[in-house]
Amino acid sequence: MLDYAALSALAAVVREGSFERAAQALHVTPSAVSQRIRQLEERVGCALVIRDQPCRPTETGRRLCQHVERVRLLEQDLRGTLPGLELGGSARVSLSVAVNADSLATWLAPAIAAFAANQPVLMEVAVDDQDHTGEWLRSGAVVAAVTGVARPASGCNSRALGAMRYLAAASPAFMQRWFADGVGSKSLAEAPSLVFNTKDELQARWARRLCHRHVELPRHTLPSTQAFVAASLAGMGWGMHPQALIAPYLADGTLVELVPGTPLDVPLYWQHARAASSLLEELSKAVRAAAGTALLPP
Repeated sequence: MLDYAALSALAAVVREGSFERAAQALHVTPSAVSQRIRQLEERVGCALVIRDQPCRPTETGRRLCQHVERVRLLEQDLRGTLPGLELGGSARVSLSVAVNADSLATWLAPAIAAFAANQPVLMEVAVDDQDHTGEWLRSGAVVAAVTGVARPASGCNSRALGAMRYLAAASPAFMQRWFADGVGSKSLAEAPSLVFNTKDELQARWARRLCHRHVELPRHTLPSTQAFVAASLAGMGWGMHPQALIAPYLADGTLVELVPGTPLDVPLYWQHARAASSLLEELSKAVRAAAGTALLPP
């Protein structure tokens, strides 16, 4: 049998980022946390934590963190069905998910908030590009993810949520400065674009579809959905924006499409671990319901 006190210590170190903060969260001493993890590492025969700033799990450490999180979800279900059973620990359980920033900034945050307000959970939401959130799920760092990848990760279910529509937009002044002679491969190679991070391929995909070839885009990096809008309004660059987010600016003319009628629809999927957990199922229902009203039909 695995030592669940040691597993809880491992999960706390990974979650909190240090042995000291993990000790505070568990109400024990840092030396006790260190001893529990050392004994667990001796038991499994390999290192579980990369002792860095912050501390990070090894691959085996991630798998064990995933295991203990699923066990806690199952124990939470027992609390609901067997209220007289003393399981110990907090009545709340951590629920970790990975999502893309644009979904979080538009339709997803209200759904997660409403779910968490009425359930015994503490949400841990990680943000990454929609083409990379699935990696968090495969690594065991989260139990569910909104992802742009349809194929389910090992041990997970995948369900289509719908498509998020993006529009290439910029301010009228930016359009006059950079695209007065039209939008094409030459002007796109000169006009500054906006990207969320180095993983963000939306602008490049839209330009490739428009020009039928790859265009090397000059780019500013802004890791915020709201900053994208503010930067576009200020004339810093052009970018791909969720249609729902910039609809008011398109209506009042403070933003305009680079090429009207050229949306980019990005399919999204909800993947989650196949843990028989009522909490995870309730979260899945909330996410799917919100997606059903906000996204284009799958």
